[in-house]
Amino acid sequence: MNRRACLAIVAALFTSPLLAGHPSADERAVWSLEDTYWQYVQTNDLEHYRTLWHNDFLGWPLTNPEPVRKEHITDWITAHTSHGETLRSCELERLAAQAPSNYVTVAYRTRMTWIGKDGTDKSGTIRVVHTWLPQAGGKRQIISGMAASPDAQGH
Repeated sequence: MNRRACLAIVAALFTSPLLAGHPSADERAVWSLEDTYWQYVQTNDLEHYRTLWHNDFLGWPLTNPEPVRKEHITDWITAHTSHGETLRSCELERLAAQAPSNYVTVAYRTRMTWIGKDGTDKSGTIRVVHTWLPQAGGKRQIISGMAASPDAQGH
């Protein structure tokens, strides 16, 4: 093998892991939308929250025993707020994103603290997967998703 071929192989080995760590513009845009999603939950802004969801959405929120469509996407929030709870804080742990085509799928954990009307904190963690589909005008909406409880180690 000549020297140029060896240098090319070494460069490829070092470059690939470096590029893999940099999210694409589409992935960055979707992570920003995920932050917006949680801001809407925290402010109980259900009107704007619903705009993040595609009309053909199918997913499985943690609190539902069966998959749901868009008309039930706020059920998990109202399950909290109907008992006088508000989301005091949430922290996203971004785990993975991929944009293989015109859609972007993200996977993350979020640690939340809900505060009850009596002032008590209820902390918890959930695992989330959302797939965002581009719409006309550059807007993106969630077309599918699922939330699950963490494993025994809290992951």
